[in-house]
Amino acid sequence: MMEANTPQSRAPKSKQGPNPDAKDDLKSLPLAEVEKKLASSPNGLSQTEAEKRLAQYGPNEIEEKEANAFLKFLSYFWGPIPWMIEAAVILSGVAQHWPDFGIILVLLIANAVVGFWEEHQAGNAIAALKAKLASKAQVKRDGKWGSRESRELVPGDIIHLRLGDIVPADARLLEGDPVEVDQSALTGESLPVTHQAGDATFSGSIIRTGEIDALVYATGDNTYFGKTAKLVQGAQTASHFQRAVLKIGNYLIILAVLLMAVIITVALFRGDPILTTLQFALVLTVAAIPVAMPTVLSVTMAVGARLLAKKEAIVTRLAAIEELAGVDVLCSDKTGT
Repeated sequence: MMEANTPQSRAPKSKQGPNPDAKDDLKSLPLAEVEKKLASSPNGLSQTEAEKRLAQYGPNEIEEKEANAFLKFLSYFWGPIPWMIEAAVILSGVAQHWPDFGIILVLLIANAVVGFWEEHQAGNAIAALKAKLASKAQVKRDGKWGSRESRELVPGDIIHLRLGDIVPADARLLEGDPVEVDQSALTGESLPVTHQAGDATFSGSIIRTGEIDALVYATGDNTYFGKTAKLVQGAQTASHFQRAVLKIGNYLIILAVLLMAVIITVALFRGDPILTTLQFALVLTVAAIPVAMPTVLSVTMAVGARLLAKKEAIVTRLAAIEELAGVDVLCSDKTGT
């Protein structure tokens, strides 16, 4: 009883509808109180009220940060190996070795174009797939049931869940027979759990048996699934491929800098002309850099991405291909979790 009384002291914050700060309370409060907080009724929300709440809370989808395309393209010119290639381009221009200048510059740009284009195409394919697979939900508005896109759901909506449905938002189950819910997408547990009237069921769960009405209390980023997805999106980890390339690049940079220091020291000691010294530095830089390596890697992984696409596997990042290739043991149970 103490758990039910504690959140009530904060109830005045949500007179105009659900308070986003109280979503965790709404999954454990008595069902009658949740209905009161959400200003819902057995007939569901009116269409006018639903539109107001949609404008207030936004669509029922996880917000994704869209990367700036121009900055994404420029990122292919940033890194140890691109820096060395760019240094070779500059030295070629200063030494007026125009054939070398042109070849190295073309390879540098080709690597960026191939990598950027493949990831851009993958992004378009995923966007099209999401639009094609947009889920629908049975929603009660103005006392009438109708099919609507899940992204249009708002807190306070009444939805109908049945066998095979993916729960579109966090909701409290209303009166009805118990249902079995598969929460493996959230917990990793393959066995379904039994939920009864009053229990909370979370977005991304699957109804395995039974059917029941439910009251939506959280949508979009405020759902349990949305909060988890946000944490995953915020985690930036370098892939095995990126670490390997970075290690090679750092080694080559250190080696090239040391050798150039030796060349410059010897040239100054001998009194050689600056232009001659630059030519030696250019030869050393070009020799030390695997100029074609980034382009070859990008093209190779792009070909792999095309082959995977034919098998209906969409690659969002080219580096992910090498990352998966480096897996020694993949652990999975019979459900794939």
